[in-house]
Amino acid sequence: MTVRTPPAPETTTAQDVLAVLHGMADPVRAAQSAGYFKTGPGEYGEGDKFLGLSAPRQHALSKHYRLLPLHEADILLRNPYHDARALALLILVLRYRRGNATARDQVFALYLERLDFINNWDLVDCSAPYIIGPHLRFGDRSLLVELAASPDIWRRRVAILATLHFIRAGELVPTLELCDRLIGDRHDLVHKACGWMLREAMKRDGTLVEDWLIARAGRVPRTMLRYAIERLEPDRRKWHIALR
Repeated sequence: MTVRTPPAPETTTAQDVLAVLHGMADPVRAAQSAGYFKTGPGEYGEGDKFLGLSAPRQHALSKHYRLLPLHEADILLRNPYHDARALALLILVLRYRRGNATARDQVFALYLERLDFINNWDLVDCSAPYIIGPHLRFGDRSLLVELAASPDIWRRRVAILATLHFIRAGELVPTLELCDRLIGDRHDLVHKACGWMLREAMKRDGTLVEDWLIARAGRVPRTMLRYAIERLEPDRRKWHIALR
């Protein structure tokens, strides 16, 4: 049965939205998500809870609730359910994209204030390139260095994912500089993020990125390298792997 959502005027509250989310809960998908996002003891998503909403449904809901007041979106962002936090971030992205300078400043400030709740890779990936990246594009980027030095894995991932916005604007150096800072990182999810950004940068300037990889052939983590060279021709991939 299709669950119909009510209208979303600006008077909608976080509790209204949560009632809709709980009404759409799918216990089977929730259990699968809990496993996929590593919520077991000692895993990176330990203790997180899921309602089981699909990504397409969350995106549809974010458009439906795009006028949700910022303080109500903040309540969703601090909710213990992963699905609610994901929806809040998608709403923030829409508010940032469509807002004026004041609205963008408000979204950016809230995002930084609630970084502790942006605590899994999908939450970072759906938001950092679309809020942090564009906000720092023409401003002080020292925040990225600060985040990259954080002991928190998700803040480090926010830093490198934010540079996707720079890459799409044709600016590749910030990505390479952050990858240099993160090259010794111990977490696989940071290696994957760096490799992904290097692969994206390679679409813009393959020679620049390959030269960067060659110069660091003995130090680039295997996962980072494999992600970075994924789109190269097989023989070229083999060459880079052998060089390492």
